[in-house]
Amino acid sequence: MKTVDVGSVLDDGAWGGYQKALVAAAALAIVFDGLDNQVLSGALPAIMRDWHVPRSALTPALTSGFVGMMFGGFIGGVVGDRLGRRVALLGSLISFGVLTLMVPLATTPLMLSGLRFLAGLGLGAAMPNAATLSSEYVPTRHRPFAVTLTIVCIPLGGSLAGFVGGQILPRWGWHTLFIVCGLLPLVLAAFLLKALPESPRFLARHKERWGELAALLRRLGHDVPNDAEFIDASEKALARTSVGALFAPEYLRDTLTLFASFFFCLLTVYMGTNWVPSMLTQSNFDVGTASYGLTAFNVGGVVGAIIGARVIIRLGSRLSMLTMAAGAIAGAIVLAIMPIGPQNTLAVFVMLGWTGGLINAVQTTMYALAAHVYPTAIRATGVGTAVGFGRIGGVLSPSVGQWALDAGGANGYFRVIAMTMSVAFVALAAVKRHIPRVSAVPVARPVPAAQQAN
Repeated sequence: MKTVDVGSVLDDGAWGGYQKALVAAAALAIVFDGLDNQVLSGALPAIMRDWHVPRSALTPALTSGFVGMMFGGFIGGVVGDRLGRRVALLGSLISFGVLTLMVPLATTPLMLSGLRFLAGLGLGAAMPNAATLSSEYVPTRHRPFAVTLTIVCIPLGGSLAGFVGGQILPRWGWHTLFIVCGLLPLVLAAFLLKALPESPRFLARHKERWGELAALLRRLGHDVPNDAEFIDASEKALARTSVGALFAPEYLRDTLTLFASFFFCLLTVYMGTNWVPSMLTQSNFDVGTASYGLTAFNVGGVVGAIIGARVIIRLGSRLSMLTMAAGAIAGAIVLAIMPIGPQNTLAVFVMLGWTGGLINAVQTTMYALAAHVYPTAIRATGVGTAVGFGRIGGVLSPSVGQWALDAGGANGYFRVIAMTMSVAFVALAAVKRHIPRVSAVPVARPVPAAQQAN
């Protein structure tokens, strides 16, 4: 009988085509997470007009979605560590797809708030499990890029929400928009049910699933015998696999600073995605153009996060993420002092792309940072709990954004964004266990798939 070190096989092996396809599958789930997360923001002006209600009447609907996502992040991380990342991810897709599909049935702000809360549970559970799956499919040296490539699909989905909203809202209205955005994740869930395997590192912890693990490793290109026994020597065995393990002395500082980083960054991100369309309509842009403003805010994040992930591999996450955060702060300051209106459309959209891009780039790479901080046994819990705590910032973002717009208009709104992003910068600087630069990460080397047991 042979013993296979799953950690050595995965961490030091190649990143083949099948692994890339698995990362792409997890990333596609997050595209639809980002789409359904931000669809309400784009539809908000149309719903306000249709229901004849002020912006403040729909603020609870935005808030309730983030409350659901806050709890969904906590619950999804624990479910992912106990029942499997695949189970948690597929469950989240189905739940938020069905509940988004039900939004056209709402006839009052209260009904809309209830549906968005329930959808938020699934939306919050998707990201920590997709990030964990991506991190555990690939070698260590590619982990930051794989996780960021997955999570960058949040702003990609947000960009898609802005684009789809700009196409559908003027022609067919907001009811059709929610129907389309609800069906897409359900179609994907049906596909992933057959195509997406469980994390190999999760399978290694469950002896009854070693047969499934052996088949998966062979699919990844490793020669594994049917009667192999599996260990994961690179991962520390923990006495506890609960949320309490995150507060052990060795993880306490990073847990607290990650909480603060996610809180202020997500507060900033969702101040943007919740209120950019409304901010632009308040500044005399038409509804269709305002929806494209959401695309501008998100699309730069796709490019910025991918570039940022590559830079992190070379320079480490500390320098890379702090530089991106500083650039976002500078962009918000420029928007806080420039005229916001249709007469200045190009400049406004360019700066929205720059600022939103860098904010999103910081936020998406934070998932790779959190996945790096925690070992396999508590990785999904660690990422999910950090994101769940950060969702408190998301819960506050509708009210903070509304207050900023009411008190200071478009320019005051961006002043608040500059301040919240500055606090995120400080919190990120305080994280101890940042991702090291590539020279500090072991390079790939051929390793045997199995070692003869003594």
